[in-house]
This record gives sequence, C-alpha cells and structure tokens, in this order.
Amino acid sequence: MDHTKISIEKISAYEATHYAVGSGPDAFILRIGEFSPRLKDLFNVNKVSCGVFITAFNPFGSVQSGDANETAHLKLRADLKKITSVILDGTGADPMGDWPPEASYLALGVDQETAEQLGRRFHQDAIVWSRSDAVPSLLFLR
Repeated sequence: MDHTKISIEKISAYEATHYAVGSGPDAFILRIGEFSPRLKDLFNVNKVSCGVFITAFNPFGSVQSGDANETAHLKLRADLKKITSVILDGTGADPMGDWPPEASYLALGVDQETAEQLGRRFHQDAIVWSRSDAVPSLLFLR
C-alpha cells in the first residue's frame, strides 16, 4: 500500500511502539515483526488463528481530549463485543515517552478485513494485526 498520507516519522513511531497487553505479572509486549510466544499461547488456548491490537484514541494521530478519547474507546469496545468474546485491555506506548500512551484492546479471532474496517471506522492510520504465526504486523489504512 502507498503510505503517502502517513509520514515516514509516523511509520517509524508505529514500528517502535510497545503494544502492551494486560497488566501486572501477566502483561506482555507485542513488537512489530517479532514472534510473540504469549500471543501464540492465547491463540491456542482460545482456539483462534488471528487477532487485532487496536485503539480509538487520537484519530489519524491528532491529539484529542481525554473525554473524546474515552468516548471513542468505549464505542470501540462495544463494537468489538459484537465480534468476539475475547477482548484484553492494552496500551500502545512510545518507548521514548514522546507520545502519550493510548488505551487499546487486543481482540482475538478478528479477521483482517474486519480489523481493517474497525480501524477505518475509528479513523486510525494503522492497526496491529497478527495471523496464526503470532508475528504482529502493521496494516496501514490510509
């Protein structure tokens, strides 16, 4: 896909982001292009072959108010509940701390087409999606 609407700097930031799933001692980090044994375990336990890590915060990378982000986040969760029963809380975090963390979800069993539709509905530049190999990749949406 042609990434002309997304700057190289943004793409680099998305690639470097730590996509944290869960909290406490069970939390783990998804990294773009890196196999995740924890994600693979989740796929196996839940008998699914794919999943999406997605946020509704800050559409197209434009900082929104806390209220606007929270409203969108709750709408995203409601939409995900119509698709899957396995939704884990997450956070997308810039390891350098230059961008505020974004509340997110890891939703299991969401196919690529549905994941892309959700990302577009919530005006995201990209989503993180993984097939059964448990290697997360960025899917650019514009």
